[in-house]
This record gives sequence, C-alpha cells and structure tokens, in this order.
Amino acid sequence: MEHMDASSAGSSSAKWVMENGEQPHVLAVDDSLTDRKLIEKLLKNSSCKVTTAENGPRALEFLGLGDDQHKNLEGRISKVNLIITDYCMPGMTGYELLKKVKESSIMKEVPVVIMSSENVPTRINKCLEEGAQMFMLKPLKQSDVKKLRCQLMNCRS
Repeated sequence: MEHMDASSAGSSSAKWVMENGEQPHVLAVDDSLTDRKLIEKLLKNSSCKVTTAENGPRALEFLGLGDDQHKNLEGRISKVNLIITDYCMPGMTGYELLKKVKESSIMKEVPVVIMSSENVPTRINKCLEEGAQMFMLKPLKQSDVKKLRCQLMNCRS
C-alpha cells in the first residue's frame, strides 16, 4: 500500500466508515433524475453505498414499509444508515415519507435528512419537529455531504 504524505491525505474524500468497517448505506429519494444523480455522486465521493428511489412509495417499498409489507417486519433491522429525501415530490412529500419512517419501530432510529430548493422556515420547522435530522437547501454541495457525515457519525454513539 502506498504511503501518502500528510498534506495530501484525506483532503477531499475523507472515508466514511461505520464502526463495523462497512460503508454507510444511504437511501436518496428525489423525483428529479438530475438531483438524484448529483446526490448519488456526492455521497459516493464520500464513500457511501447509495440506493436511489424516485418517490416516497418506492422508498417505503425498499425499506420494507410498503402498504403490503408490514406483516413480515418483525425482528428485521434497517437496511440503511441514513435517508435523504426531497421535500417536494408528487404523490407523497418528503414530510409524509419522514412521518411514515418515524412511525415504524424498526426505522425510527434512522436519521432522515430533508432537502428542498425553497427556504421556507415553517416547512423546515415542521420537518424538524417531526424528527428530521437536518434540513438542507438544494442544490447540495460536497460540503453539505461532509456536514451530513459528521452528523451521522455523531448520531451513532
């Protein structure tokens, strides 16, 4: 393995590893393909495993919280370490997705981050009151993902 001198080590892509040595798995939910691709790229730069979903129902299905999936959830553990979702989506908003996640006994410990291109304080507060970990303004930047990382590492005490 190559040695790196201190100046170049970890400058841009600090590796993000959970206690068990695995990459954190992030579920990114956004109805915009462009935004999904951007989020995926930023998260992968921070060495996360990323699954994307284009809407709330799809995300719930992936999480095992779909309408017909509640029965077989006992004893399962969450597949993801973090959920990042857009607020404005057709059909089911990020807020409604957040509420569904927080209602689930298995998923409620998973941090949910809401993103929006609109800075609406009442909306932000509503999401935070409902248990969102953070509210971020779009478009997301690499520095936002770094902030997220710190948050996620701190939550996992």
